[in-house]
Amino acid sequence: MKFLYDDESFSFEALRAAGYAAYGGADLGEVLVTCRQIPEGDEEAWSVRWAATAARIERIGRDALAAGHRVSAREALLRASNYYRTADFYRRENPAADAESARLAEASQQTFADAAALLDTPARALRIPYEDTTLPAYLFLVDESGTPRPTLLYHGGYDSTLEENYLALAAGALRRGYNVLAFDGPGQGSTVREQGLHFRPDWEAVVTPAVDFALTLPEVDPERLTLVGTSLGGCLAARAAAFEHRIAACVLHDGTWDFHEAVAALASRAASMPGGIEALMAQNTTARWVVRNGRWTFGVSGIDELVRATEAYTMAGIADYITCPTLVLDAENDQFFKGQPQRLFDELTCQKELISFREDEGAGEHCHEGALALFHQRTFDWLDTVLAD
Repeated sequence: MKFLYDDESFSFEALRAAGYAAYGGADLGEVLVTCRQIPEGDEEAWSVRWAATAARIERIGRDALAAGHRVSAREALLRASNYYRTADFYRRENPAADAESARLAEASQQTFADAAALLDTPARALRIPYEDTTLPAYLFLVDESGTPRPTLLYHGGYDSTLEENYLALAAGALRRGYNVLAFDGPGQGSTVREQGLHFRPDWEAVVTPAVDFALTLPEVDPERLTLVGTSLGGCLAARAAAFEHRIAACVLHDGTWDFHEAVAALASRAASMPGGIEALMAQNTTARWVVRNGRWTFGVSGIDELVRATEAYTMAGIADYITCPTLVLDAENDQFFKGQPQRLFDELTCQKELISFREDEGAGEHCHEGALALFHQRTFDWLDTVLAD
């Protein structure tokens, strides 16, 4: 679905930012006036213009907070957090040495933290014990009654952030009576930037400590704990569910059969071109971003190492280890993992359902960006039914 840009990546990321308007994470007019100042494919202008919009909206939030306008402050700070995240998105040439990238990431985290404290039921910032360190998390609660409720254990994927997870899933879950424990695993958000943690294929080593932690929380119903993973998280969560059997259900948003296959296809495409990967990266925004982000989040030096590092990111041979009811989501126009949800679904032997989202209903993009309401309606209606059994 083309949205404001011919460049596929710019179009998708603009749609992603705008789509969070469904839960107060954007205002369409702010997105439109920001994007019209950004030339096609100009990553520097993208960062500068989104950062300026974010700063302007943050000032509105700070002024509202100082004046005692709690709701206005929360709404503006939530939008600012999303816009700061968007401003940082393409700054992946060398994030560890990029002071502006660090500033934008910190601003996104801080504005969200301040907005989260202003929710009707303030979110709790937590740390999940993990090996010899901890993972950042937020606990989003329906209310402060302490009542055990069905709870989602939620993480993102290749480029998600903990702060984005509220808009992507938690806001819709709270409306339906679900608590959410969202977290960043290794390679995600602040874990790579601040802790030097990189992605690992045995994601059960990440999810099992998170389950252990969730089960200590009185607000979590231990019989109705659901694992949800987004984008690459659809492969990571599937892997974890194959070995961690205390979860009652699993949602793969979207289903991913083999991440390595997608990375290897990119490398093969580059190898067939004069100039190889450098030429492809110079002319293709998506390829450039995938390689740069992979170097950072996997801790590798280039495409060849990234191809090798992703070899174990597959569900081949273990999909039938999943025993809990599993929902696999699919997107008609997925530009990253097209066809993979069906392959994963076919290999599952547990109770399962595949839901395909179509272009003609406005939901055909990767992870259904721009169609949050439909994604949440179908997902939570399925969960309501499965967890009631």
